[in-house]
Amino acid sequence: MKTKAQASIENIYKLDGKVPIGRAIPFGLQHILAMFVANITPIFIVAGAANLTSGQTINLVQCAMLIAGIGTLIQLFPLWKVGSGLPIVMGISFTFVSVLCAVSVNYGYQTTIGAILIGGCIEGLLGLFAKYWRKIVAPIVAASVVTAIGFSLLSVGANSFGGGQGASDFGSWQNLTLGTITLISCIVFNILAKSYFKQLSVLFGLVIGYIAACLMGQVDFSSLAGHSIISIPQFLPFTPEFHAGPIITVTLIFLVSATETIGDTSALAMTGLGREVTDREISGSLACDGFLSAFSGLFGCLPITSFSQNVGLVAMTKVVNRIAIATGACIMILAGFFPYVGAVLNTLPEAVLGGCTIMMFGNIVLSGLQMISRCGFTQRNITIAALSLSIGLGFTQTPEIFHIFPTIVQDIFADNCVAAVFIVAIIMNLVMPPKKR
Repeated sequence: MKTKAQASIENIYKLDGKVPIGRAIPFGLQHILAMFVANITPIFIVAGAANLTSGQTINLVQCAMLIAGIGTLIQLFPLWKVGSGLPIVMGISFTFVSVLCAVSVNYGYQTTIGAILIGGCIEGLLGLFAKYWRKIVAPIVAASVVTAIGFSLLSVGANSFGGGQGASDFGSWQNLTLGTITLISCIVFNILAKSYFKQLSVLFGLVIGYIAACLMGQVDFSSLAGHSIISIPQFLPFTPEFHAGPIITVTLIFLVSATETIGDTSALAMTGLGREVTDREISGSLACDGFLSAFSGLFGCLPITSFSQNVGLVAMTKVVNRIAIATGACIMILAGFFPYVGAVLNTLPEAVLGGCTIMMFGNIVLSGLQMISRCGFTQRNITIAALSLSIGLGFTQTPEIFHIFPTIVQDIFADNCVAAVFIVAIIMNLVMPPKKR
């Protein structure tokens, strides 16, 4: 006969097993720690590009935790056709960072919010009908796009490492020292840590970098004053503005994000549950991505999507219990009502974030290359990946090449290598015969 303790431990590895709250909390907290830093870092990067105030940034961090928790609960326990029913953890996506930075700089943050609202609704609607179109986005297309996303973020990480784009002390020895300390801390922890603790290397690096910044006098604590203990996130803190170019650009990236979500959902079903993903699960996962991103925009926040870090954590630990992961989502929701959490995080120096993100973004590049490898190095796949990356990365490094095109085309492609790679890869995948002689 099994004891209750043995049974509850075994239920952790079952989707709907009954697990006591006391045992579920540490497993849920582990998932939150694995994605916490990556969930808030895009906000600091885009907020910096958009020149948002400290108070606005704190509110966005607060909203990010709240909406990520709500999104995770909907993925775990679907509402109508929205949600997959799988142990998917949601968070703010890095996929949109480079595009949203460009839109915020050129049009303002209000336009960014307008594009998120429209793009999110479009992805949500497409998600409901995913079985009719998802095969158009072949694995080699998704792999090429993920690789391009990684390359497009490298300059973002480098700017943060130097202290933040436009900072008066950009490239100072203090910033470079902080970035280096943080990066080395991440690497050392990743080498020495065992098992799933390796997933916390970024968090460890942030803590060490933050302590170093305090000792060097590089942390400004003035933003901690004047915050209430509990606060309700503000609805529509920014009035949305709508421009065709940014809407089309951001919608294209939502389609890119959809391909990543398809991959995450498929991988989770295979590695965590040992079976193929169903069309219903794919459709619900994409619908949750899209509609929750639009909901996020209503609170002035960035799009959310499934987190690959947590898919990897499920593959490593085999913990798929929905109750256990739901406890982590509830922790995030509670944190979303306490502004001091966001205020403390907002005191992180840009160089410390850069020390962490430079490694994150490099991992995205390698993830894309691994995806290309899994697709197979057939002549057809090589041609699609090589041409889409060459045109997407090459042409956008010389944006003057687009000067003969209408303004809307320039807005979409001139500074956005990801959109260019996506369009070229889709076209190549459609026109090239399945078996190239």
